[in-house]
Amino acid sequence: MTVEEDFSAFLAEVADVKQLKSDDKVFLKRQDGNELARRLRRDAIKSEQRRSNNYLTLADIDPIALNDPIQFKLEGVQDLVYKNLRLGKYAIESTLNMQSMTLDVAHKEVFEFITQSHLRGLRCVLMRHGLNENRKPFPGYLKSYLNVWLQQIPEVLAFHSSQLQHGGLKSTYVLLKKNKQQKADNRERHKLR
Repeated sequence: MTVEEDFSAFLAEVADVKQLKSDDKVFLKRQDGNELARRLRRDAIKSEQRRSNNYLTLADIDPIALNDPIQFKLEGVQDLVYKNLRLGKYAIESTLNMQSMTLDVAHKEVFEFITQSHLRGLRCVLMRHGLNENRKPFPGYLKSYLNVWLQQIPEVLAFHSSQLQHGGLKSTYVLLKKNKQQKADNRERHKLR
Protein backbone atom coordinates (compact mmCIF):
# COMPACT_ATOMS: atom_id res chain seq x y z
CA MET A 1 0.00 0.00 0.00
CA THR A 2 1.30 3.45 -0.87
CA VAL A 3 1.18 6.51 1.35
CA GLU A 4 -1.63 7.96 -0.79
CA GLU A 5 -3.68 4.76 -0.43
CA ASP A 6 -3.07 4.77 3.38
CA PHE A 7 -4.20 8.39 3.60
CA SER A 8 -7.33 7.68 1.52
CA ALA A 9 -8.17 4.71 3.73
CA PHE A 10 -7.68 6.85 6.82
CA LEU A 11 -9.98 9.60 5.47
CA ALA A 12 -12.62 6.97 4.66
CA GLU A 13 -12.46 5.67 8.25
CA VAL A 14 -12.80 9.09 9.89
CA ALA A 15 -15.32 10.59 7.46
CA ASP A 16 -18.23 10.36 9.94
CA VAL A 17 -16.29 11.85 12.90
CA LYS A 18 -17.77 15.12 14.16
CA GLN A 19 -15.95 17.82 16.11
CA LEU A 20 -17.06 18.11 19.73
CA LYS A 21 -18.72 21.35 20.73
CA SER A 22 -17.22 23.19 23.69
CA ASP A 23 -20.24 22.39 25.87
CA ASP A 24 -20.16 18.67 25.01
CA LYS A 25 -18.85 16.48 27.80
CA VAL A 26 -17.16 13.18 27.45
CA PHE A 27 -17.30 10.82 30.40
CA LEU A 28 -14.75 8.09 30.48
CA LYS A 29 -15.44 5.00 32.50
CA ARG A 30 -12.52 2.85 33.49
CA GLN A 31 -12.67 -0.81 32.65
CA ASP A 32 -12.25 -1.76 36.31
CA GLY A 33 -14.89 0.75 37.45
CA ASN A 34 -12.77 1.67 40.45
CA GLU A 35 -13.95 5.25 41.03
CA LEU A 36 -13.05 5.08 44.73
CA ALA A 37 -9.38 4.42 43.95
CA ARG A 38 -9.30 7.40 41.57
CA ARG A 39 -10.91 9.67 44.17
CA LEU A 40 -8.50 8.51 46.88
CA ARG A 41 -5.55 9.12 44.57
CA ARG A 42 -6.88 12.60 43.79
CA ASP A 43 -7.37 13.33 47.52
CA ALA A 44 -3.84 12.13 48.27
CA ILE A 45 -2.45 14.49 45.62
CA LYS A 46 -4.42 17.41 47.06
CA SER A 47 -3.26 16.56 50.57
CA GLU A 48 0.35 16.43 49.40
CA GLN A 49 -0.06 19.81 47.72
CA ARG A 50 -1.44 21.29 50.95
CA ARG A 51 1.42 19.72 52.90
CA SER A 52 3.94 21.21 50.51
CA ASN A 53 2.30 24.63 51.04
CA ASN A 54 2.76 24.28 54.81
CA TYR A 55 5.20 27.04 55.69
CA LEU A 56 5.19 26.43 59.47
CA THR A 57 8.65 25.89 60.87
CA LEU A 58 9.99 22.59 62.13
CA ALA A 59 13.36 24.12 63.02
CA ASP A 60 14.67 24.11 66.57
CA ILE A 61 12.90 26.63 68.80
CA ASP A 62 13.30 27.91 72.35
CA PRO A 63 11.12 25.92 74.75
CA ILE A 64 8.48 27.64 76.87
CA ALA A 65 8.29 26.72 80.55
CA LEU A 66 5.40 24.39 81.37
CA ASN A 67 3.84 26.89 83.79
CA ASP A 68 4.09 29.90 81.47
CA PRO A 69 1.06 30.95 79.41
CA ILE A 70 1.43 31.55 75.69
CA GLN A 71 0.03 34.79 74.35
CA PHE A 72 0.13 37.00 71.27
CA LYS A 73 -1.92 39.67 69.54
CA LEU A 74 -1.40 41.50 66.30
CA GLU A 75 -0.98 45.23 66.43
CA GLY A 76 -4.38 46.83 65.96
CA VAL A 77 -6.36 44.20 67.88
CA GLN A 78 -8.43 46.14 70.41
CA ASP A 79 -7.54 45.60 74.06
CA LEU A 80 -11.13 44.72 74.98
CA VAL A 81 -11.27 42.09 72.21
CA TYR A 82 -8.04 40.55 73.47
CA LYS A 83 -9.23 40.68 77.09
CA ASN A 84 -12.45 38.86 76.14
CA LEU A 85 -10.40 36.21 74.33
CA ARG A 86 -8.06 35.81 77.32
CA LEU A 87 -11.05 35.44 79.67
CA GLY A 88 -12.71 32.84 77.42
CA LYS A 89 -15.78 34.97 76.69
CA TYR A 90 -16.01 34.06 73.01
CA ALA A 91 -17.91 30.96 71.91
CA ILE A 92 -15.52 28.17 70.94
CA GLU A 93 -16.61 27.08 67.47
CA SER A 94 -14.20 24.17 66.98
CA THR A 95 -11.48 22.29 68.84
CA LEU A 96 -8.31 20.48 67.77
CA ASN A 97 -6.96 17.92 70.22
CA MET A 98 -3.21 17.62 69.61
CA GLN A 99 -2.25 15.94 72.91
CA SER A 100 -1.21 12.55 71.53
CA MET A 101 0.23 13.81 68.23
CA THR A 102 3.84 13.63 67.17
CA LEU A 103 5.50 16.85 66.06
CA ASP A 104 5.17 15.96 62.35
CA VAL A 105 1.48 15.11 62.67
CA ALA A 106 0.78 18.25 64.75
CA HIS A 107 2.63 20.35 62.16
CA LYS A 108 0.26 19.13 59.44
CA GLU A 109 -2.91 19.17 61.57
CA VAL A 110 -2.43 22.68 62.97
CA PHE A 111 -1.89 24.11 59.50
CA GLU A 112 -4.93 22.35 58.05
CA PHE A 113 -7.16 23.04 61.07
CA ILE A 114 -6.48 26.79 61.11
CA THR A 115 -6.73 27.06 57.31
CA GLN A 116 -10.03 25.15 57.18
CA SER A 117 -11.46 26.98 60.21
CA HIS A 118 -10.73 30.32 58.54
CA LEU A 119 -12.27 29.20 55.24
CA ARG A 120 -15.40 28.04 57.13
CA GLY A 121 -15.69 31.46 58.78
CA LEU A 122 -14.93 30.34 62.33
CA ARG A 123 -13.65 33.13 64.57
CA CYS A 124 -12.63 31.45 67.83
CA VAL A 125 -11.15 27.95 68.12
CA LEU A 126 -9.48 25.98 70.91
CA MET A 127 -6.21 24.09 70.53
CA ARG A 128 -5.66 21.34 73.15
CA HIS A 129 -1.90 20.75 73.22
CA GLY A 130 -1.42 19.35 76.73
CA LEU A 131 1.78 19.84 78.70
CA ASN A 132 3.73 16.84 77.37
CA GLU A 133 5.81 16.82 80.55
CA ASN A 134 7.77 13.65 79.74
CA ARG A 135 7.89 13.86 75.95
CA LYS A 136 10.79 14.27 73.56
CA PRO A 137 12.44 16.46 72.26
CA PHE A 138 11.68 18.55 75.40
CA PRO A 139 8.81 18.94 77.90
CA GLY A 140 5.95 21.04 76.54
CA TYR A 141 7.20 20.83 72.96
CA LEU A 142 3.72 21.02 71.36
CA LYS A 143 2.87 24.13 73.38
CA SER A 144 6.20 25.71 72.44
CA TYR A 145 5.83 24.91 68.73
CA LEU A 146 2.19 26.03 68.72
CA ASN A 147 3.32 29.38 70.12
CA VAL A 148 5.67 29.81 67.14
CA TRP A 149 3.31 28.36 64.50
CA LEU A 150 0.31 30.51 65.40
CA GLN A 151 2.44 33.65 65.04
CA GLN A 152 3.43 32.50 61.52
CA ILE A 153 -0.15 32.04 60.29
CA PRO A 154 -1.55 35.25 58.76
CA GLU A 155 -5.17 34.27 59.54
CA VAL A 156 -4.48 34.42 63.31
CA LEU A 157 -5.32 37.72 65.04
CA ALA A 158 -4.49 36.68 68.59
CA PHE A 159 -4.11 33.73 70.94
CA HIS A 160 -3.84 33.12 74.67
CA SER A 161 -3.64 30.16 77.04
CA SER A 162 -7.16 29.18 78.06
CA GLN A 163 -9.11 29.44 81.30
CA LEU A 164 -9.23 26.44 83.65
CA GLN A 165 -12.67 25.31 82.43
CA HIS A 166 -11.20 24.89 78.93
CA GLY A 167 -7.92 23.25 79.98
CA GLY A 168 -5.86 26.09 81.47
CA LEU A 169 -2.20 25.93 80.39
CA LYS A 170 -2.95 22.74 78.43
CA SER A 171 -5.10 24.60 75.85
CA THR A 172 -5.01 27.82 73.86
CA TYR A 173 -7.76 30.09 72.54
CA VAL A 174 -7.14 31.29 68.97
CA LEU A 175 -8.94 34.28 67.43
CA LEU A 176 -9.08 34.18 63.62
CA LYS A 177 -9.52 36.96 61.09
CA LYS A 178 -12.72 37.23 59.08
CA ASN A 179 -12.60 35.41 55.77
CA LYS A 180 -13.34 37.14 52.43
CA GLN A 181 -17.07 36.39 52.56
CA GLN A 182 -17.41 37.72 56.10
CA LYS A 183 -15.56 40.90 55.13
CA ALA A 184 -17.83 41.40 52.11
CA ASP A 185 -20.93 40.82 54.25
CA ASN A 186 -19.64 43.30 56.80
CA ARG A 187 -19.00 45.94 54.11
CA GLU A 188 -22.49 45.38 52.71
CA ARG A 189 -24.09 45.65 56.15
CA HIS A 190 -22.32 48.95 56.86
CA LYS A 191 -23.26 50.33 53.43
CA LEU A 192 -26.95 49.92 54.24
CA ARG A 193 -26.75 52.18 57.30
